[in-house]
Parts: sequence; structure tokens; C-alpha cells
Amino acid sequence: VWMQFSGAWGRERHLRNRTLEQGIQSVGSRRGHSSHNHNPVVILRREHTDEVQGEALGIALVYSGNFLIQAEVDTYDKTRILAGIHPDGFRWKLEPGEQFQSPEAVMAWTDQGLNRLSQTFHGLFGRRLARGYWRDRPRPILNNNWEATMFDFDEESLVKIAGKAKECGVELFVLDDGWFGARRNDKAGLGDWVANPELLPNGIAGLSKRIRGLGMEMGLWFEPEMVNKDSNLYRAHPDWILEVPGRTGCHGRNQFVLDFSRKEVVDAVYDMMCHVLDDADLSYIKWDMNRSITDCWSHALPADRQKETAHRYILGVYDLYERLLQRYPRILFESCASGGGRFDPGMLYYAPQAWCSDDSDAVERLSIQYGTSYAYPLSSIGAHVSEVPNQQVYRNVPLHTRANVACFGTHGYELDLNSLAPEELEQVREQIRFMKDNRRLLQFGTFYRLSSPFEGNVTAWMVVSEDQTEAIVGWYRTLSHVNQPTSRIRLQGLHPDRQYTVMTEGRHPYRTHAPWGDELMHMGLITSDGLSGQVETRDKYYGDFDSRLYLLRAVTPAA
Repeated sequence: VWMQFSGAWGRERHLRNRTLEQGIQSVGSRRGHSSHNHNPVVILRREHTDEVQGEALGIALVYSGNFLIQAEVDTYDKTRILAGIHPDGFRWKLEPGEQFQSPEAVMAWTDQGLNRLSQTFHGLFGRRLARGYWRDRPRPILNNNWEATMFDFDEESLVKIAGKAKECGVELFVLDDGWFGARRNDKAGLGDWVANPELLPNGIAGLSKRIRGLGMEMGLWFEPEMVNKDSNLYRAHPDWILEVPGRTGCHGRNQFVLDFSRKEVVDAVYDMMCHVLDDADLSYIKWDMNRSITDCWSHALPADRQKETAHRYILGVYDLYERLLQRYPRILFESCASGGGRFDPGMLYYAPQAWCSDDSDAVERLSIQYGTSYAYPLSSIGAHVSEVPNQQVYRNVPLHTRANVACFGTHGYELDLNSLAPEELEQVREQIRFMKDNRRLLQFGTFYRLSSPFEGNVTAWMVVSEDQTEAIVGWYRTLSHVNQPTSRIRLQGLHPDRQYTVMTEGRHPYRTHAPWGDELMHMGLITSDGLSGQVETRDKYYGDFDSRLYLLRAVTPAA
């Protein structure tokens, strides 16, 4: 069986299964980036392999550009896998004595089920591919202003949002799009990485000083690969964009793609970014990329090298990342491409976490994060609590469920906490306290998928500490039903000869006795209470979009 992770903007990395047949099948991208549509990871599994048993082989391409992963089954039922740069539109001219280095592919094999395969990828990507200061450190809890304000902000409104976030325990305030040049909408300003003095009279340095005065770190949004034609950069260098001479150019989100295959373009963007970063005390950069590449033609390359442009572009992106990392080794980089459009192993080498999807609805995120987990560690998954009704699907999801999904990732808030009621603010404070107490386990523990959103109404997953003394289970129900039978979730990864206390996220005892690990793994954890599955210890009962966290602590030593 061929497993791929496909979708589109806002519904990235959904699991798709196909039976391998004689002939060729493949996934790939020719969009100039790995894309929202198909991820450069494929898994082959035996027909009866599941999460806990059976043989599986994973193939991941460590690359962020155009790619192809292809399986060909011959007439003797032998399968051949091909993974690399997509051949369509690609050519590389080598002069005598020159060399070309192709992207690397990583393969992992197991005979112990898909969870074990994923854990192998998690260890490899999280502890070997990712690198630098933040690789093994729990990630700061942040508040991003984008969904709270979009372009409608000034310095005082930002400080007000940050002040409330600090009261709730947030550690990092992130200023998103709109702070630079003539950027009052998405039609102008990209490419001019200079603070707008009308919005920020003291610049980024002045704002960061005020944010730090609140006792918080500060982060900043850039989209370094893009430019608006209404910008000083474009007016000075109209030939710095990718475009085909004599043809009307294509734009997306009113922006054009800078030609990162040219060193002088990368140098200019690097200099502008360094001027901001040298002047301000920043600890985080969100690097966005909000459109695919079209008109992939460079003014700097001769005709017989134009098919090198797309690959040279990605090398330029990697070069800018590398130079910034060398200069600012303590800054945490989060990659983003309209959400999950460049969530790939190649990008993890430079940015240890990525914005998982622009779709921040908790119910949608169950499928997105579940699919992502097949290859990528939880420490790489950017996940935030956003407002309701959700801006992407207009769904109203309870605050506790939004947080219970986001905590299985880097965790943050994508809203103005000043807009919440007092009782909601207290929930947020408790969510942040819980995350601070448990984030090392949540982000770096051994992860297990338990129940798939692609197969039913209930999603469940869990993390277990290396010594098997602690575990956290996430349980999520999409729709409520009346008078249901007793439901259980069989847990994984516990020590069979230890007893565990089981608590809900509100630190209420869930069972009066401490079950043994083998009981929880073979009989399961009971997840139903009452006629419609409510938790008896809550002050409020929820129906649709409910969720629960279970905290397990070992109370007896291993036999």
C-alpha cells in the first residue's frame, strides 16, 4: 500500500492510501516549492500493517523545491522507487571539471508498525537534521498579532495586546505582516524592509524595547523572497523579479517572486534584514512565502541555463537562511509558506519549526497535525489557539479543545487576549501553566497515534517520556452522539509492570484506582462518561468538538 500526504492550502498533509498496482504512480510538485498539495514523504506498507505491527518503508526527500517521488511496479510485482528533483523543466549544464550535488533522500524501515516508523523519522529529523541553539530546547509560548489585527495596528495597540499576553503567561510577542514600507494592505511595501514611521515612530528597535520592558521576548515577520511592484526595491531594480520577457507576468496576492538565483538579490535582502536585526533585540523570525513560483525565468542566466533557475532559487533561499543563522545563532526561525506550503525536511535543516497550516481551526488541525506526525516531530509543528468563529471555516470550537490540539506542537495564541471574557482568560492562564509544566514532554516525548481522524469520529494520540514514568493522552471527539456504548482507547508505550495515576487536564482524579500499564495498553483507557460522553468533573458540559487530556504518572517502580 502506498501512503501519501496530500491536500491543498488549509488542508495540508491529509493521509491518502492507494494500492500499488503494475505501472507508475507518483506525487510531486512543479510549483517552485514542495507545496501544500503533496508532501515529499511517501510510505510503503504491507497490506495488514497498522500503527502497532507490520512492515513499512518510508522515503523522505530532503529538499524544498520541485520534486518527484515515483513508484514503478513491474510485471513481476517488483517495486522501484525514484525520488529527486522533478525532471520536468529542469536541466543543469556542467562545464568540464564542475560537479552537481543532488538532494539527499532518507529511507527508514520497520517491522513494528507505523508508529515505530514515525518515531524513527522524529528522532532523525528532530535530533539530527534540525540543528543549532533551539534544536533540543522547549519552544517559547507566543502570541502573534495577525488574526487579531491584520494590517490595522500601531505601536500602542500592539503594546496593549502584548501586555495582556504577558499577564496570561505568554513569553514571546510576534509582530506579523504590515510593519514595513508602505504596507497598509497586501498591494504595496513587500521588499522594503524598513519600519513604517507612521505606525512605529521608534522603529522595530523602539517597539522591541517596550515589549522587553514588559518582560517578554519579541519576534518579527518577514517575507524576504517577495516584492510588490509598488515598492522602492522594485522601482530601483525591476529586473530582479522572475518573469518571462515579452509576456504578461503572473502575480499572486499582488506580489512577485524575487530572483533568488542571483547572488546580488540575496545580498540586498540579507543587508536589509540585518539592518533591522542588528538594530533591534529580536529572538524569533517568522519567514513567510505566500505564493508559488510562476514565470520561472531569470534575467541573469543565458538561454541554455534557464532550466537551472528553479533549483538555483532554492539554493539562494538556503544561502540566505545559512547566512542569517551564522550571524544570529540564538534567533528561533519558523518557516512558513502560506501555512504548510514548504513543510519539508529540507527546510527543517534551517528552521526547526514550521507554521503547520494557515487553517487554525482545531477540528481541521486534527487531520493536518495527524498527517504531519507520520514524518515530522511535534517540536516542528507550529500550532496556535485562534479566535472563534474561526477565520478559515467559521466554526465555533470550545477554548479548551483549541488549546488541547495546539499543545501537541509548539503552542501559541493567534488572537487578541483582550477580547476574551474573564473566565476565558483564566482558562488561558491555566493552559499556559499546563504547557510550561509539560512542554518538554509534549514536544520531545515519544509520540504515538491511537485513533485516526481519517477513519472515524474520534481522534487520539499520546506522548510518553523516555523513562515511561509520564504520559499525556489527547482525546478529541468531533460530533456528540446520545446513549453511546462504553468507549476505550488502547494506549501505547507504557511500562506494563507499572501502575499509573490518571488525571484530567484540570488535575481532577479520573479513576479512583491506579491501573497497570498492561491494562491501559491491552484493555484500554475508558473515555466515555454519561449519556453523551461528558466529563463529570467539569463545571460545563460540551457536546460537539469536545476534547480531553489525560495525564498519567507512574506510582510504582518497574518490577
